[in-house]
Amino acid sequence: MPKITGAKVIVTCPGRNFVTLKIETEEGVYGLGDATLNGRELSVASYLQDHVIPCLIGRDAHQIEDIWQYLYKGAYWRRGPVTMSAIAAVDTALWDIKGKIAGLPVYQLLGGASRESVMVYGHANGTTIEDTVRVALEYQAQGYKAIRIQCGVPGMASTYGVSKDKYFYEPADADLPTENVWNTSKYLRIVPELFKAAREALGWDVHLLHDIHHRLTPIEAGRLGKDLEQYRPFWLEDATPAENQDAFKLIRQHTTTPLAVGEIFNSIHDCRELIQNQLIDYIRATVVHAGGISHLRKIANLADLYQVRTGCHGATDLSPVCMAAALHFDLSVPNFGVQEYMRHTPETDAVFPHAYTFENGAMHPGDKPGLGVDIDEELAAKYEYNRAFLPVNRLEDGTMFNW
Repeated sequence: MPKITGAKVIVTCPGRNFVTLKIETEEGVYGLGDATLNGRELSVASYLQDHVIPCLIGRDAHQIEDIWQYLYKGAYWRRGPVTMSAIAAVDTALWDIKGKIAGLPVYQLLGGASRESVMVYGHANGTTIEDTVRVALEYQAQGYKAIRIQCGVPGMASTYGVSKDKYFYEPADADLPTENVWNTSKYLRIVPELFKAAREALGWDVHLLHDIHHRLTPIEAGRLGKDLEQYRPFWLEDATPAENQDAFKLIRQHTTTPLAVGEIFNSIHDCRELIQNQLIDYIRATVVHAGGISHLRKIANLADLYQVRTGCHGATDLSPVCMAAALHFDLSVPNFGVQEYMRHTPETDAVFPHAYTFENGAMHPGDKPGLGVDIDEELAAKYEYNRAFLPVNRLEDGTMFNW
């Protein structure tokens, strides 16, 4: 048995903060797991260091499911983003170890490849519609078959999801939360204009996606979905806060535009009713925030029964360790839909050398044993943690906006 003899938490900030768990076995084989929780990174680091690592020493690294159940059920306080991100890091690292010992890439341990590669979508955004369309054309020229389009809202000084850099975006942007101003009416007017311009410029052979960032009520989301139907969006993401899963029933009554949700979900219970009632078309839960590869597979299996596809979150707040794990998962599940892909900075790629590749709008995890990703600890140590918060939103009259 490959006995776990050590584990440590590595916090680094090569442009943004990442938390990585490294588990070591007595044979010298080690595995990596991403534990990054954007804006709350040190909470997970402490959870791992103080409450999880002591429980791992001496255990059989091959017993992935048993260790998952032990950490989930044994803590008494179940679920929640901090707990599930910590469990995810352990789970992912153990799959990495198992693959290395077996001499196989993780996707082969998950049943093998269900497709040749994984379709990904890039982020095209700009201050104006014209800026966004111009960037979208660049993505199309690079071979992307799916592109998320976002633009600034006229009259608003800034818009969440719209970056100054067309390729790199980090929403956690300040030592204390930035307070943005929001106007729903102006937003609802600009999005159909954006889609109209994008379809005219890009044609109909590219998938167009849009992220609402939980900012609409169900009836507002239904209205926007109906307005966009003529442009055939691939999906509308996070149309409304999903704590009340019944809210999506109201959206469904008013539009046939496909719906995606789940990047902030951390367990199967967050999406069970949405999936079973077929209120969504894509589930966006991700490896690091939803309990790791093991639990995300359970979510995908449930979704497959109801013709719901996966569309995992893949922004830059997920390290290359998580991106590699997501690609192994994506390649193996039968009900894959699309994978979000935001490029990491060269500094991040240097800290986390990896085997996954991008070509013609698709990615592949590579065939190295395990996840196919490593960490340069010496280089990581040069980038100290830098506290950064996600922004909050207020309406123009100063009311705290619920999104």
